Amino acid sequence: MDKVLFSLRNAFFGLKYCFSTQRNMVIHAVIGLFVLISALALAVSLTEILFLLTAIFLVLAAETFNTALEKVIDLYTQQRNKLAHIAKDIAAGAVLLTSIFAVLVGLIILGPPLWQLF
Repeated sequence: MDKVLFSLRNAFFGLKYCFSTQRNMVIHAVIGLFVLISALALAVSLTEILFLLTAIFLVLAAETFNTALEKVIDLYTQQRNKLAHIAKDIAAGAVLLTSIFAVLVGLIILGPPLWQLF
């Protein structure tokens, strides 16, 4: 049990690090919270909320992987390196892809009820 608690503590530390050092992590989380509050206010179905949660958490997970990769690359080299730069760009691209997915999910789910309001 001590190993499990130790692992959980380390995982929470990693998330705390991401939220305290990565501006985009906070931006994604705030937008995700706003989307969930909007979904509840618009009374979307439980299935739709699960899709929204999936999209939100995919973006947050991609951002944490991006941060981890950047730190590993920074550990390996502090010098400008073309391959390191490409790897960081690819990881950022993965975050962009998940963000686009999340926006599409949000538009598909929240678009119609929002359209009816206006």
